[in-house]
Amino acid sequence: MLVSAKEMLTKAKAGKYAVGQFNINNLEWTKAILLTAQECNSPVILGVSEGAGKYMCGFNTVAGMVNGMLKTLNITVPVALHLDHGSYDAALQAMEDGFSSVMFDGSHYGIEENIEKTKEIIRIANEKGISVEAEIADLGVTMLAAGIGNIHGVYPENWQGLNFEVLAKIQEKTGTMPLVLHGGTGIPAEMVKKAITLGVSKVNVNTECQLAFAAAVRKYIEDGKDQQGKGFDPRKLLAPGVEAIKETVKEKMELFGSVGKA
Repeated sequence: MLVSAKEMLTKAKAGKYAVGQFNINNLEWTKAILLTAQECNSPVILGVSEGAGKYMCGFNTVAGMVNGMLKTLNITVPVALHLDHGSYDAALQAMEDGFSSVMFDGSHYGIEENIEKTKEIIRIANEKGISVEAEIADLGVTMLAAGIGNIHGVYPENWQGLNFEVLAKIQEKTGTMPLVLHGGTGIPAEMVKKAITLGVSKVNVNTECQLAFAAAVRKYIEDGKDQQGKGFDPRKLLAPGVEAIKETVKEKMELFGSVGKA
């Protein structure tokens, strides 16, 4: 059964570790992440962008797939299904379709409209027992996405690193509220660990899984294994990519300190 991210992140904050949000893009992604979470006895958050949601035929299809896997794979660790960087309409739809957590990204609105829309999302989410992530604090959000020099995608060579001074100030102002680190791909391990000590309780990872998946499938094809027997069968063709995702997720869970914390 899907759960809100609130309890798992509250525990993470108190325990000085972080829960990984790993974005899903299809069945293989979802299965790999859930199995790894179960094997590691770790709570996990499945992130879904609006684009990925459309690709997978809508939020209702995604929720159905995830709930089906939880039952069939006998997943017993806490799992939250989370809308990542959702618009106002997408957040409403995701909550209606069975997501247990949403992020409302109102950064393109003026501050007043952003606040009003965030408040409305929080009101509806509270009625449904759904956790809310936003980029504005002090409104009753479950978790705050803090901008501290982190970016999405691959970090450029001239990246200056995370701004821990800003993070410390945010932590001081937000108290026990779990903080979220977006753009977890490519941040040096020591920086991630330090961010966790300063209040980060959720780290988002997407690109790193995509790169690992692509590299493993590419190698399979370049080695000619797709030409051997029934190597072209998608179940065999994609299997190396699935294993690469599992390895990446396990490494991140160990780094975040969530292994054994379910």
